[in-house]
Amino acid sequence: MARQSLREKLLDAGFRTIWNSGYAAAGVRDIVAAADARPGSFTNHFASKEAFVGEVLDRYFTYVSGLVEAALAQDGTPPIGRLRRYLDVITSKLEAHDWARGCMIGNLSLETAVHSEPLRLQLVAIFERWRQPFAVCIAEGQAAGDIAKTFEAEDLADFLLSSWQGAMLRMKVERSPEPLERFKKVIFSTVFAKEPTP
Repeated sequence: MARQSLREKLLDAGFRTIWNSGYAAAGVRDIVAAADARPGSFTNHFASKEAFVGEVLDRYFTYVSGLVEAALAQDGTPPIGRLRRYLDVITSKLEAHDWARGCMIGNLSLETAVHSEPLRLQLVAIFERWRQPFAVCIAEGQAAGDIAKTFEAEDLADFLLSSWQGAMLRMKVERSPEPLERFKKVIFSTVFAKEPTP
């Protein structure tokens, strides 16, 4: 098995540190110490903390994209069932961290969008890519008559992700799954419901 490079060790350590502590609290020294690396090694591999976090964010989005792909896979489950499956998968992962950690993309959106233009633009691009598979799934549900066509599929996908981020924020504050379960109950009874029969 190939030895992990120091650069990869730093990225792995940064992934854990930033997810657990957030952007502001995750100092370069903390990341270097978590990677068991020498002081000064960070700047040999990364131009800045901002550039480093950009790479960590890409790594996290790759992880999330895998979860999305698996949950929304066309396996015979109706589109609404696949959307629910994604939310349930994420709920189980949030439970594993006692409802305290949330989503790195949402966390960094709150922390960095005001202070870092490169990270803000990266987050904009991530959200645009993130909503696409949901829009495809929702459009499939609309075509089947299972989801109302009142709104465009892309707008509903955007609403889903934005509202889910808000539910996770409340979850972190309350240290409880109730905001997540409330969100699922409401969205599947309203937004992702069939059009009423005239």
